[in-house]
Amino acid sequence: MNNVDVYYIILPLILGFILDLILGDPLWLPHPIRLFGRMVSFFERMFNRGQHKLFKGFWVSFFLIAITWLLFFLLFQLMLPYPYVYYPFATLIVFYGLANRNLIDEALKVDRELTCNGLEAGRKQLSFIVGRETATLSGNQIRIAILETLSENLSDGVVAPLFYYAIGGFPLMMTYKMINTLDSMIGYKSERFKNFGMFAARTDDVVNYIPARITAFLMVFVSFSRRGLKFIIKYGNKHSSPNSGYPEAALAGILNCRFGGSNVYHGRTVDKPFIGDNNRTITHRLIIQACLINIAVSLMCVLLITFITGYKLF
Repeated sequence: MNNVDVYYIILPLILGFILDLILGDPLWLPHPIRLFGRMVSFFERMFNRGQHKLFKGFWVSFFLIAITWLLFFLLFQLMLPYPYVYYPFATLIVFYGLANRNLIDEALKVDRELTCNGLEAGRKQLSFIVGRETATLSGNQIRIAILETLSENLSDGVVAPLFYYAIGGFPLMMTYKMINTLDSMIGYKSERFKNFGMFAARTDDVVNYIPARITAFLMVFVSFSRRGLKFIIKYGNKHSSPNSGYPEAALAGILNCRFGGSNVYHGRTVDKPFIGDNNRTITHRLIIQACLINIAVSLMCVLLITFITGYKLF
């Protein structure tokens, strides 16, 4: 790998990460992930009907994943000879591929609404960022949901995109984002999606297998938490998801609290196994601590990719 190749990876990574820290995800800015969502919705309405839903869901998911990779790979190849076009575009794509500032902003909004405006306001704000039904949640359950979301989406929204950027540039990063969008929209076990979204859900499980575990161990590393490591080993594989349990277990161990329990998803009660045994009250301070862990892990990922890639310069 020559110097130019290295800078093609490092510069957009650093600049895109800084943009995410500054801007987050402003609604006024056009965003490719929203376009991904509209594409998934269009094909779901078209094909999630009648018979052979499993077969249709497979081909819809495969087509959207393949076309995303092909489009961004062609753009990558076309721009490579023109660095003054490539650098701004790749930086913008890295910025679009990351979601940590937005994740933290949304978590703090829920906590602020709950603290300042009461239980109903907190429930309503939480409903914008989680799949569970929020109408009957207590204040402590709302804050537990915030922490679970922060840990799970640290993997999905930051570490996994950076992982795939590191091994395949922005084409693979955007392909991952399409897979994750498919899973978030049709990868449910509800009557409507259990067949049509099965391939999307399984694909998301596969591509998040390594990033979820990297996320968990980085969370433990940046917080110097021995208990967090014990929780990963003890509870990581207890979750119904093959991946979500690892970062959730790490955060529960770091904060010495308990996640899991009964929640309602799309009218169906789901009993998640408990992660941890200290059913403590979740405070604003713990929410802030979790946000700081997310920032530290994000920064650590960028530094690791920069160091490993830059090492090849010497």
